[in-house]
Amino acid sequence: MKHLKKIFKILVLSLALLVLAVVLLFGYSDIPLDELKSRYTNEASAFVDVDGMQVHYRDEGPKSDSIPIVLIHGTGSSLHTFDDWTTDLKSKHRVIRMDLPGYGLTGPFPNRDYSMESYIDFIHDFLNAMNVDSCILGGNSLGGGISWRFTLEHPDTVDKLILIDASGYPVKAQSRPIAFQLAEIPIIKQIFTYITPRSVAKSSIENVYADKSKVTEPLVDRYFELTLREGNRQAFVDRLAVDHQSDEYLNIPNIQQPTLILWGEKDELIPVAMAQNFYKDIPNNTLLILKNVGHVPMEEAPDESLEAVLLFLD
Repeated sequence: MKHLKKIFKILVLSLALLVLAVVLLFGYSDIPLDELKSRYTNEASAFVDVDGMQVHYRDEGPKSDSIPIVLIHGTGSSLHTFDDWTTDLKSKHRVIRMDLPGYGLTGPFPNRDYSMESYIDFIHDFLNAMNVDSCILGGNSLGGGISWRFTLEHPDTVDKLILIDASGYPVKAQSRPIAFQLAEIPIIKQIFTYITPRSVAKSSIENVYADKSKVTEPLVDRYFELTLREGNRQAFVDRLAVDHQSDEYLNIPNIQQPTLILWGEKDELIPVAMAQNFYKDIPNNTLLILKNVGHVPMEEAPDESLEAVLLFLD
């Protein structure tokens, strides 16, 4: 009996030391918001109060443009994902983008409701705050899913639609970022809100790129550090806990707006077959598949993907 107690104490001590080592190696405190603002805002950045949140956004290009382009990023990302596109577009177009609640500098929804309905209401309230009555709406991944649903609910607000590797149809991913997997495992997902290895961020970004060499250290730093904004890690877990099974996709054929469907051929998170579904269901559309590109064309292949957008706009 004494021998068993000794073994038990050794095991408990070993486990405690292991947990301590993991915390020391991979545990990260939240980065203060002011510190993140100093790194990830610029002269175009501003904040607006929407639904009790200080929403980080950028509004660039000629304000005389009455139908601005509004761009919405995907899960775990931020408005920075459209930096390259905006650099070119803003010379002739007004371009508005924001950090969605739960991501970037905006921080979490106060009520922790990360349903699609909540995001659609947010976009509606954000556009009202920006005095935008009509826009060209574009989104990547989660942002694409929000965009087509918003278009169905507020058709008079959307002049044209751009879907970039958009979510919506029932799909089984060929490969999912490890951050997504960890954030859905019981117990682990709670630990994930405190222990978040940078290597997980890097692996997750590489997972959605076809060309891994384009995943630079500054890119990884941006994704990783914005994850450490207070509340964002819990928001990431909360968002992935939302029931994604829905039959809303059955309404996609009701979209009447001219639509650009832009997809990376090598997207393993939302495979290119989903692009064909949008192409089949939306009556007035243009489809472009980008060769050797993954889930985030505007980051991985900004010039090639933007060329398609410019043709569509013209």
